[in-house]
Amino acid sequence: MGEVKTRPTSLDVDSFLMEVEPATKREDSIELKKIFDSVLDEKATLWSNNMIGYGTYHYKSDRSKQEGDWPLIAFSPRKQNITIYIMPGTDKYKELLDKLGKHKASKGSCIYINKLADIDIDVLKEIITRSVADMKRMYGTN
Repeated sequence: MGEVKTRPTSLDVDSFLMEVEPATKREDSIELKKIFDSVLDEKATLWSNNMIGYGTYHYKSDRSKQEGDWPLIAFSPRKQNITIYIMPGTDKYKELLDKLGKHKASKGSCIYINKLADIDIDVLKEIITRSVADMKRMYGTN
């Protein structure tokens, strides 16, 4: 069984975001953190130097012996796009994703956006709020 490599760090989230390139992605990522912060009680943590996660839960895989801690929700400014990780899975929020605006969604837990101007921020806030509430119910976290 391999060790989980994605872990929380003690590095500063805002310092990380100030280093994101290009500038437009940096600005959107800083704004996205403000959006997450506005609807969540959990504090942002930098995970493995590239993902901003909120809260944690402990999982055990049904398919392998792997287990570990993971954020309740997260986002990452990736090279091609900004990825938002909705842990209960994107299928659970199809009706909201249909209203979100220009994005792509994986069959798993990823929502990919090119820029914040492409999406409805109020719909995103609802997805964030519902997703975290669902995770807390599913995993019994506070």
